Amino acid sequence: MRTAVSRVLLAGVAAVALAVSAWSAAAPEPVAPAPPGLAAERFPKPERPVAGIVSDQWASEDSRERAGEAAKVMDLLAIRPGMAAADIGAGAGYYVGRLSRRVGPEGRVFAQDIERKYLDRLRQRVARERLSNVSLVLGEPHDPRLPPRSVDVALLVHMYHEIAQPFGLLANLATAMRPGGRVAILDVDGPVRAHGTPRALLVCELAAVGYREAAWHWIEGRSVYLAVFEPPAEPPEPERIRPCGDTR
Repeated sequence: MRTAVSRVLLAGVAAVALAVSAWSAAAPEPVAPAPPGLAAERFPKPERPVAGIVSDQWASEDSRERAGEAAKVMDLLAIRPGMAAADIGAGAGYYVGRLSRRVGPEGRVFAQDIERKYLDRLRQRVARERLSNVSLVLGEPHDPRLPPRSVDVALLVHMYHEIAQPFGLLANLATAMRPGGRVAILDVDGPVRAHGTPRALLVCELAAVGYREAAWHWIEGRSVYLAVFEPPAEPPEPERIRPCGDTR
């Protein structure tokens, strides 16, 4: 009887050990904190509204999948195996898993957000889906805190209008980009207060930090766009940046 009980206990312990081992293997890879970038106080504040953060996703994943959003965006950006991609403002992680599978085991995905509660939930999703090439990064409104020269493509999806310090974020993001890297912004061509970013405002603000527009794609009619920019090799000094106002 004792032998049978012992066997059951040992089997239970082994099962728990295997479960812990499996969870550990699937847990997000930790990323060493990047050194702080340029301080927020050095940058001018935007002379236009900043939309509030209201949710970790802007629409249901089912509706976005039916529209083929992620596949279309990744195809336009030529995301391929081995690349390093950053999802800035990753939220609930709609793009994280899809980027992870697209770049494959030789690639890497940085899932970045400034909301710790979003990252805590995303951590569970990453572990559940066993996305071993994903690293979670807690950033700041003016600094994504990504490792220097670590990213081939940075993707900002329906969140640019929520960035409280866009000039600081863009300048500090530039230092995280590899040579030939691109920054892509998916947003609605509409008022900031309605959670959009007018095209003229977007182009003006990125140009103020030295970014060059490389491509513009309309994703849904003439309302939702994917704008692609090449970051500057050396962003201008913060004191030389001039805000654009609420350009429409």
